[in-house]
Amino acid sequence: MKETDYAARGFATRAIHVGQEPDAETGATVPPLHLTSTYTQSSPGQHQGFEYSRSGNPTRIRLEACLASLEQGAAGASFASGSAATASILHTLAPGDKVVAYADVYGGTFRMMKQVFEAYGIVSVFADDVTVAEFENLIDDKTKLVWIETPTNPLLRCLDITALAKVAHGVGAKLVVDNTFATPALQVPLTLGADYVVHSTTKYIGGHSDVIGGAVVVKDEALMERVAFMQNAIGGVPGSFDCYLQHRGIKTLSLRMERHCANATQLATHLKGHSKLERIVYPFFEDHPDFEIAKRQMCAGGGMVTILFKDDSRAIRFCESLQVFSLAESLGGVESLCCHPAIMTHASIPKEIREARGVTDGLVRLSVGVEAIDDLVQDMDQALAKA
Repeated sequence: MKETDYAARGFATRAIHVGQEPDAETGATVPPLHLTSTYTQSSPGQHQGFEYSRSGNPTRIRLEACLASLEQGAAGASFASGSAATASILHTLAPGDKVVAYADVYGGTFRMMKQVFEAYGIVSVFADDVTVAEFENLIDDKTKLVWIETPTNPLLRCLDITALAKVAHGVGAKLVVDNTFATPALQVPLTLGADYVVHSTTKYIGGHSDVIGGAVVVKDEALMERVAFMQNAIGGVPGSFDCYLQHRGIKTLSLRMERHCANATQLATHLKGHSKLERIVYPFFEDHPDFEIAKRQMCAGGGMVTILFKDDSRAIRFCESLQVFSLAESLGGVESLCCHPAIMTHASIPKEIREARGVTDGLVRLSVGVEAIDDLVQDMDQALAKA
């Protein structure tokens, strides 16, 4: 693969070109897809850099280089899912270590921390507030990771990456930022002090709801040594074709995020003040509790909108009545999706914990796609009328 220095290039340029250098053998503008499980060696141990595709594959290496470039990190590792990426970081810990996370996390992350890793002596505690003081009260000398999503899923709270990095580093811990909702097109946590960035690349990175994937990008290459070991040893790696699809999706990430953000802003503005809705949550609205943090860290508000009904019973009827929006789990695809987190993505969190954190039966999460905005507005209006 030809080495080209794109470090000084713009985001959209890097998204298109890093890891996509023309094929040296044929000149193909799009590098070939390496659908192979193993590699022929000229003599035992004598190979051309690849032995077995769990350990390394040229298509995967290209994707990882692109992801690292976009997140402005030292190295990247791709995985078969966002959950596998999350697990690789948690597997760097040892019994007795502690994780401090914000309470509003993806249900699968909560489930993994509490129902998988606590059995091995790795304790997770959850801050109920986004303030630095709340985290400081929970962080101690056993804390090895501070884990946040920003914006969070599904309440869209925004946490101060720089301030939390300082707190974590003060006790020798590392800060992990799940950047799935914002993507590096809108927010670059490693430049704000984070040590790890984790993604479900199933979402905006892939962008077309046709592939499952995950990624970890690190600020310091030394941190990648253990993550890469876990990637290979546990084997939660993506197949070559999955890597190809994700890399293909990345090429339009900049364009897609512009449209996602524009549509989400217009739709959220349209819904404001609706008689059946208690609240519209969007990070770039001035009434958002973390508006100043969002504006400081992100260049746009993102493609996610959360709505809360005054009457919980209306939420399900609303979800059932949508026509353009699909009622489905996941997010970040070109098509608009609607999700009822309490029943769908966050059902693994016990009801009393879930509701205490604000994920009630009246909350609906919207992943606003790139369709014609007039059609999305019309769909909201007709579904709300039936709710």
